[in-house]
Amino acid sequence: MSGAPRWRVAVDRGVCVGSGLCAAVAPGAFRLDATRRSRPVAEETEASPAVLEAAEGCPVEAVALHVAGTGEAVFPPEE
Repeated sequence: MSGAPRWRVAVDRGVCVGSGLCAAVAPGAFRLDATRRSRPVAEETEASPAVLEAAEGCPVEAVALHVAGTGEAVFPPEE
């Protein structure tokens, strides 16, 4: 197990419009299911620029990232 930071990944499926951007940008972290809505591949993933880009690029801000273990918001940032 590496010491790399990990993020908890959540997708609000009630908000998701199925654009597929997250799955295209970070296919190891997101997938579209039969309803064409995004799902995280796993509840936690290694922190990476691609996963952050996928969250930031979601057109309806349906993706949330938090630091695993602490719950600190990564995206969207807390104000």
